[in-house]
This record gives sequence, structure tokens and C-alpha cells, in this order.
Amino acid sequence: MLMSQIAGAGSTTLVLVREEGRPACELRGASSLYDVALAAARSGRPLADLVADQGFGAEHDPEALAREGRYLAPITHPDPAHLHLTGTGLTHLGSAATRDGMHAKAMAAETDLTDSMKMFRMGLEGGKPARGGIGVQPEWFYKGNGHMLAAPGQPLVSPAFALDHGEEPEMAGIYVIGDGGRPFRLGFAVANEFSDHVTERGNYLWLAHSKLRPASVGPEIRIGAPPADIRGASRILRNGAVVWEKPFLSGEDNMSHSFANLEHHHFKYRLFRQPGDVHVHMFGTATLSFADGVRAEPGDVFEIEAEGFGMPLRNAIAVEAAEDVGDIAVRDL
Repeated sequence: MLMSQIAGAGSTTLVLVREEGRPACELRGASSLYDVALAAARSGRPLADLVADQGFGAEHDPEALAREGRYLAPITHPDPAHLHLTGTGLTHLGSAATRDGMHAKAMAAETDLTDSMKMFRMGLEGGKPARGGIGVQPEWFYKGNGHMLAAPGQPLVSPAFALDHGEEPEMAGIYVIGDGGRPFRLGFAVANEFSDHVTERGNYLWLAHSKLRPASVGPEIRIGAPPADIRGASRILRNGAVVWEKPFLSGEDNMSHSFANLEHHHFKYRLFRQPGDVHVHMFGTATLSFADGVRAEPGDVFEIEAEGFGMPLRNAIAVEAAEDVGDIAVRDL
């Protein structure tokens, strides 16, 4: 089951439900997926059951919705400050062609390893604990709050001071926190974890700075557990023509960590278990145009899709004008 949000008449939001390959239907009585998810958490019933009970209304063509630019972020929070964008890195094994090479490097002498490769090796050795166990913690980073979540079809705006504006095709877990502080997972969606790879490459301790960029998710959330083997494609279009394209792999068959382990090390912090909050957590990738020497440019369009996850995610690149930064000098009160 796929769920999404679109712009309705005026400033209203419509929640849509569909199965892959079929039209999307309006969910009756729903004004936001956030409200539906919290209602399911409070009821103790599966989200799919609650949706089925509410019933469906008018049908919509997903392709037409994309052309008309009606897709919203698939989940939002009434107060954007209570939606958290976060992620983990060094979690994927890479394509079959690079897997053996990465593993060989990770098995090198400890003194010859970079911190990144040490982290990758830790994941290989301890990222998938037995059911109920706790594995090694991953690299983790913060991207921002709901103010940084760009809707599908909307531009990803790079700050004027950025040195790069590159895509990262990933899977994102979508969560709401129940009244008692328990995380509930709606499902997974395609995501673009937009980053500044030149800044990150300058010094790895600048990773935190490089991640403070917008992200986009959706347009649709696949409700429930994800497949173990997820296959997708990431591409860059320039003036309508594809200038770079590459498949990407995700899912636990292609990762050095289990999703459960990554979720544990995010939600183990009480800060991230505040009732009513929304979390969009991105799980990493091994596929980047930047790694292939491609430099994305303003006006380029990123397109990311994965089989079984609904409509492709498309966002153009925009760059903030220097004069839009404004006067940020700190003043004494």
C-alpha cells in the first residue's frame, strides 16, 4: 500500500491511498497523514486496517498529479520544528562490482584504515545483530527540521555559500512518536539526501556542515516493512536530457547494518522520543554522481525511483542568491 499527500482546493490537504500500478483514491475524513498515523498509534491497530475502515473517495491519476505539481511532502507536522530530518552513512555495501574491493580495504591493517573505513568495517562485523540484540552504532548526522523538507517537484535550494549541490539516492524511514514516547514506523519512501560533497571532502570534520541542506522524500510512502533487496535508479536531467544515470541498491541484503539496528541507535536518545514528533530518517547510499566526477548544476533535475515505491521523486537544483542571506551579524541585546 502506498500513501501520499496532495494539495486540495484552497489550502487543504488530501491523503491518497493506492496499490502499485493503480489510481490513487482519496482517504475519506483525512486532512493529513500525520493525523491518520497518530490515530493508528493511539488505537493500537495496524494503519492498513484503520485506512480500510475509513473508506475511499475520488480517484486520481498519479502521473497527472506529478505533472500538475500537486504532490506535497508525504508527511508533515503542524509545527515544522517537530519534524526531524536525520540520517546515517557508511551503511551500504555498494554495487556487486565494488563490494569485494571495499571489503578487502576494510580488512587491511588497522593502522592503514581511515576513520571512514574503520566505521565501515565496524558495520560489516557488528551491524546486523541477532534478533533482539544491539549492534554497533553507525555514523549519524542531523539535516534539519521540517523547514528543510522540500516537496516532490519543488526545488532543492542550496545556500549561496555552498561549494557543491549533489544528490544522494536513499531510502527513508517515516516515523511518528506515540503518546507514550514509543516510535511507530509508517513505512519507507525514496529520498534525496541533498549534500555538499566538496565541503565534506575538504575535511571530514565538516561533514556536519555539508549535511545542513534541504532534503526531499516521496512522493509516496510504502506502508509496512521494506523488501530485503531494493533496486532503483538515480539520474540527472539537464535541459530534459539525461547527463548521468546509475542504478542504486538498498535494503538489508545490500547493507552492512540492519534497519532495526539503525533505528535503535537513533531512537535510543530520549530527545527523539517526544510524543507527537515526526522523524524522517535516511539510511544511506553507495551511489553518487559526485563519485563519478559529475558536477550537478543549477537548473538540473534529480530523478530518483525504486521498484515498489511508487512515483519517482523529482527535484530541480536552485541556489540561494547571496543578497537573500540577509544581515546575520549577531547583536547584543
